[in-house]
Amino acid sequence: MNNYETVFILTPVLSEAQMKETVEKFTGILKEQGAEIVNEESWGLRKLAYPIQKKTTGFYQLIEFKADPKVIATLEVNFRRDERVIRFLTFRQDKYAAEYAAKRRSLKSAKEQPVKEN
Repeated sequence: MNNYETVFILTPVLSEAQMKETVEKFTGILKEQGAEIVNEESWGLRKLAYPIQKKTTGFYQLIEFKADPKVIATLEVNFRRDERVIRFLTFRQDKYAAEYAAKRRSLKSAKEQPVKEN
């Protein structure tokens, strides 16, 4: 199984519930194909570098997972069929990218833990 990372941009006209439903749809597709979800991050509403489909903003979502290469084709077909997805990019992480992602996750979780005062 390889390490993969996918980032997709959802249309900005979605409500919070619709956005979460869309993300759950894609994580569900990954899980039913036998992938292991390593990390999931919502980057929120961000400005696009250039207009896409006359939209200047979009909801960014990152999913890191471990899967067989054949899972990627199924995932990308579903990205293309869903009209809520503006853009997507999936790539396989080499060992250095996987190490960096693990280090970034551990630093993020360390920052989120509250500091205990004595």
